[in-house]
Amino acid sequence: MVKEKIIIVGIGGPSCSGKTTLAKYLRKILPGSSIIHQDDFAPPQALIPIHPVYGVQDWDSPAGCIQWDRMVSFLRKVRASSGEIPPDHHSHDHLNEQKEVIASPDVIKRWTEEFRRIGEEREKEGEKVIWVLLDGFLLYWNQDVVDQIDVRVFLRAPHDVLRQRRHARHGYHTAVQSDPEGELWRDPPNYWEQIVWPAYIEAHKHVFENGNWESGVSSGNIKDLLIIDELETGMTRAVNEVCEKVKRVVYSE
Repeated sequence: MVKEKIIIVGIGGPSCSGKTTLAKYLRKILPGSSIIHQDDFAPPQALIPIHPVYGVQDWDSPAGCIQWDRMVSFLRKVRASSGEIPPDHHSHDHLNEQKEVIASPDVIKRWTEEFRRIGEEREKEGEKVIWVLLDGFLLYWNQDVVDQIDVRVFLRAPHDVLRQRRHARHGYHTAVQSDPEGELWRDPPNYWEQIVWPAYIEAHKHVFENGNWESGVSSGNIKDLLIIDELETGMTRAVNEVCEKVKRVVYSE
């Protein structure tokens, strides 16, 4: 009998750091892979909590912006069902604008061929490797989610760059119970400065040594975390570094 090896690759990082872009490149590379977006587990907009100071809906507070029990249960089901995404799962990601960030076509082609070869090799050895990609801005806040991730990656970028990218976005599509296509959420004035960035810092203090989110190394609280400084690295190198790590995990026990 062929033994299955499910590898969930988590791509975390702050809003607008390039998580989904990287995940989509990896989907092209890893044969048969699929993407799960953390945002798909946000509550319906009507249930998002109101910020106690600024009086607007708070889509970034870890405690209220994701239905964690539902997300953890979903990941466990995906792992138990050979990486299959349930057919009734709906994602709004395709409705969100996607800025094109180029990675070298030669690098994409090389890794695509390499993982096709690896998959065929492992099957001859009696093991089928199944890849699942997971992206989200709070992947490393909830330990039950962390426990489901086999390859842990964190994209990082400077505050001013992230703020500029966020301000350039026109909004996000959110879940509405009566409408599977969701509705568009637009940031209120000063939302980045007052809510997004402070929530990100608070939720990730444990990730970096001495809480140094800007340039600090991993604190070790998230085991085997690969931190990539996206602006310095570039998307091509980010793809290379993650693929190298994924390859190592394929051959680990």
